[in-house]
Formats: sequence, C-alpha cells, structure tokens
Amino acid sequence: MRFIPIAPSADAASACHEDSGQVPRLNLPLARREFLKGSGILMGTIAAGSVLAALAPSPVWAVELKTLSQAQGQALMAMGRVLYPHKKLPDAVYALLAKDLDAKASGDAATAKVLQDGIAALDKAGFAKANEQRRLAIVTALEGQPFFNTVRGQCVTSLYDNDMAYAAFGYPGSSWEKGGYITRGFQDLKWLPAPTPEQSPPPFMG
Repeated sequence: MRFIPIAPSADAASACHEDSGQVPRLNLPLARREFLKGSGILMGTIAAGSVLAALAPSPVWAVELKTLSQAQGQALMAMGRVLYPHKKLPDAVYALLAKDLDAKASGDAATAKVLQDGIAALDKAGFAKANEQRRLAIVTALEGQPFFNTVRGQCVTSLYDNDMAYAAFGYPGSSWEKGGYITRGFQDLKWLPAPTPEQSPPPFMG
C-alpha cells in the first residue's frame, strides 16, 4: 500500500500519541510522487471525516499489481467485500487483498491460473455490473472451488491483520510489551451493557 502525499488537512496533520489516549497514526509508508509501473494500478481515497482519514499519512492511496490487471484487482476487491462485508473498512483495505493475491500469483504460476480463471468466471457471470444480491449469488455458486478457497483464505489475513483494520474496529494493537490490557483498555468495551461489580470486579494490582 502506498499513500500519495498531498497537503494534509488540519485534523490529519495533528499528531496522535498513545499517552493522550488516542489511536496512534497509521504506521504506513509515504510514497514519493513517482509513476507506478505495475501491470495494474488500484487507486482511491479515504473518506474525509472518517477515523482513518485522521490517521493515514494521506487520503490518497495506490496499490501496484505486478501480475494482475487493474480490472482483475478490482474484481478481487469486490469479491472480498461480498465474502467479508464491512461498511467501516475503506476500499484501501480490500486493495490489500488484491495486492497479496497478486504477490502469490507473481511467485506461483498455478495460483496465477486459478485467479485468472476464477476472475474470468466472475466476468462471464456479469459480476462487475451486478447488484449486491446477484453478486452474493455468483460468489456462493463458486463455493468449494480452488478460486473461492484461495480468495477466502487470504481475506482472513489481508483484511484484518493491518493497521487500518485495527483503527476501524477500535483494536489498540499488541499490548504485552506495554504491560497488558489490565490498565490499557480492559474495561473499554462499549457495545455491551456495563457489567455489575460482582460480574466484573476491579483487577487485582498486587
């Protein structure tokens, strides 16, 4: 994932520090203004006002594909959304899925053929122009096939094991090296009713 540096907004320019209790800025590399020479290029922006817009080094992102075309990368992104739909995750996260699958295809001819044949099947079924319900039906029909299993298996890592997903879902990241979660978010759960003192006594600090 490359972020194309442009003039940041006032919110994005303000630093976020762990000591202040805010989520730290995304640990993602800035890109120089250079021409991307990959087989396909995926580009987009992160919505202004979102959590990620204030954390990313730039709202503009780009992913370079070495084996797959832009259209093929977009098909994989769309399939990823069908398999694991999250409105709070921007396209930039689903682009990581396409990038990781492209990397596998670059190093393995068999994987490349599986992906290319699978994407061709999506195209034949009219996946790109289909509505959400039809897209779900198309992807469901592929369940159990090597293409389906390859994409779904990669989703687990590509979509959830990255700083953008952590920020979107409110996961503060690894805590063992900072003393654990007892004093860093143990009681931060917001989407369930607060437990009674008997159900959740204060942590023992001895």
